[in-house]
Order: sequence, then C-alpha cells, then structure tokens
Amino acid sequence: MWVLLLLWPLWGLNTLGFSPESGAKTPSVYDEDESAQGGDDGTPGPWTKPQVATPCPSLPRSFPGWPCANNSDTLELWDSSRALLLGWVPTRLVPTLYGLALAVGLPANGLALWVLATQVPRLPSTVLLMNLAAADLLLALALPPRIAYHLLGQRWPLGEAACRLDTAALYGHMYCSVLLLAAISIDRYLAVVHPLRARALRGPRLATGLCAVAWLVAATLALPLGLQRQTFKLSHSDHVLCHDVLPLGTQLSYWRPAFICLAVLGCLLPLLAMLLCYGATLCALAAGGRRYSHALRLTALVLASALVFFAPSNVLLLLHYSDPGPEAWGHLYAAYVPSLALSTLNSCVDPFVYYYVSTEFRDKVREGLLRWVPGSATTSREGGSRGTGTYSSSLV
Repeated sequence: MWVLLLLWPLWGLNTLGFSPESGAKTPSVYDEDESAQGGDDGTPGPWTKPQVATPCPSLPRSFPGWPCANNSDTLELWDSSRALLLGWVPTRLVPTLYGLALAVGLPANGLALWVLATQVPRLPSTVLLMNLAAADLLLALALPPRIAYHLLGQRWPLGEAACRLDTAALYGHMYCSVLLLAAISIDRYLAVVHPLRARALRGPRLATGLCAVAWLVAATLALPLGLQRQTFKLSHSDHVLCHDVLPLGTQLSYWRPAFICLAVLGCLLPLLAMLLCYGATLCALAAGGRRYSHALRLTALVLASALVFFAPSNVLLLLHYSDPGPEAWGHLYAAYVPSLALSTLNSCVDPFVYYYVSTEFRDKVREGLLRWVPGSATTSREGGSRGTGTYSSSLV
C-alpha cells in the first residue's frame, strides 16, 4: 500500500508527459491565440517568459507566476506550466471528479444527516457521525463554483471574495472530515479495545469535545486561505485564475508555511491516529474470532479508503515543499490538482461505509422516506424495524 502511495507522484507526472529526466526544462508547445514558437530571427515568441536571471523554480505549491510590468493583476507563466494549466487534466478530468463527488455526496450525506438528526437516538457515536455527514455535505456544496471554473477553461467568474471563500471552504471542510474520521477512530478504539473504560469515557461530553476540536482546528488551518489574494489574470489571455497561479514571493513567504501546517496537522497526524487506533481495533476484533469478521472487514475498509483518498495529495504537497529540483519531480502541482479532486471522493465513500452499510440504518432511512409517501404511514409502523430503537454502529 505505502509503495503505491509513494509511487503515485511519479505515475501522475509520467501520465502528464513528464519524466524524472525531462522534468520542467523543455517548455510545451501549444496554440491558444498565437504560436508559442519564437520568430525566425531567434526572438522569443509571444508566450515565452522574458529572459531574466530568475531560474525556473519548482519549489512553490501552485504554479509560480511573475507580475507583468506596471500591472500586478496579471501574471506571466512559463510555457510548460501554461500548457499543463490549460490542458485536459484540469479542464476535463478534474471537473469530472468534482462532479462525481457532488452528484453522489450531496444526496447521500444530506439523507444520512437528516436520518441521524431525526430518526436515531442521540448517542455519542451519533454525534460524531452527524458532524461527519455535515462536513461532507458542506464540502459537496463548495464544489459547484470549482466545477464551473474548470469547465470554463480556468476562468473564475465570481470575483476575488468568492474565490477566497470557496478555496477556504473546500480545504476546510475536507480536512475537517479527516479530523472527524480520526475522532471516530478514537471512539471505536475505546469501544472495542477498552470496553469497560469506555463506559466512563464514551459520553456526550467526549463526543462533543472531539467534534468541537475538529471544527476549530479545520477553521484555523483554512483561515489563511481567506486572507490572501488568489485571483490573477493570465498574461496574453482572458483567463482569470483562482488559486492556481500565485506570485512567487507570496508562495515562499506565506503559502509555504500555511500548506505545510495544513498537510501535517490536518491530514498526516489524523491519519497516523487512525492507523494506531484502527490497528489496535483490528487486532482486538481478530482475537474475537469469526463472529467479528464483518466488523473486521469494515474497519479495514474504512482505514484503507482514508489512506487511498487523502494520502496521495498530501504526500505530493510535502514533496513539493521538500525542495526537489525540477530534474527530479518536474511540475508537482500538475499532479496535485487531480489528486486533490480525488480526495473529495472520500465524501462519497463515507456515507456507505459508516451509515448505509448498517441494516438498521437502512431501515431507518426506509421508515423516514415512507412517511413522505401518502398512505404508507400504517405500512411503516407495521413493517418497519421492530428493534429497541437503539442504533448499533456499522463497525462494532
């Protein structure tokens, strides 16, 4: 698993046409409104970065841009970076992934949140699952502007304030989901590994405290995304970019520490907590024999899905800030953009591994939906679940 995760950046770069040997040294040739080639006399073409002493850097996370003369609103971009920015991956593949996350995550999480809030007893585990469903639902609601931006060929139509708000919402709700997944893993660990101690510890106060910490940390980590300008015009075009191209100076001084904190505190440490908690939980379930085989498979699935969806983008993020040379990694941001879109698909998986996998939860959904169908109230009361009204977790 970890070998695959470590090889993901190289695979993404090779897919995009880069190899470790070529890196970002050779600009891509493309046509937008004019040719990228220089003139016959050796003069640079209209899209060629002016020859200055600044080398082509690969250190910043976003594509590095240089302000045009007497116009700080417009940024110059290297030819190879421009070709990747306007290629089929950001304008076709990325909005497709975002659209899938919206189409599945919005109704699945919305229905799950409604059932958890109205049909299920307010247990400590229910509080955690409600907050997870809310975070995934809010993440889905932040995707439509991002989808429109990519489908319009990297043209942000809503202005600077909306760009800041949408970027902060995208990252904030996604990393809040990771933190809540870690909180749920702690709750499962206490329930399975320390069942006697869990009677005193697993209460409403602990669940509410874990949720409050997750939301507060996510909001704090996403706050820098709303405090710095992120929309710039791309030189020699009508493209208005949102966050994808940022001035080199602010990337080094502002965005680098912000995103390192985001990756480490918002993802890598929560994933480490999940590894430890679910690792101990898996050992305890395996010792319990075949009667826990279903919970064992679900626990392994939850852990694997979190690693698969969140680890690639954050590993790329840290690799990009580890100061790799362009001959080693090339344009890491070109691989980061689709991996970030892939991370949002976890919001589609969460409802099915945490909620709908439970027969009792599906019965609650069926009962709730039947109440909205005329003449089905009696059927719902007679044919619905005849359990005690308590909600059993899908994992334990």
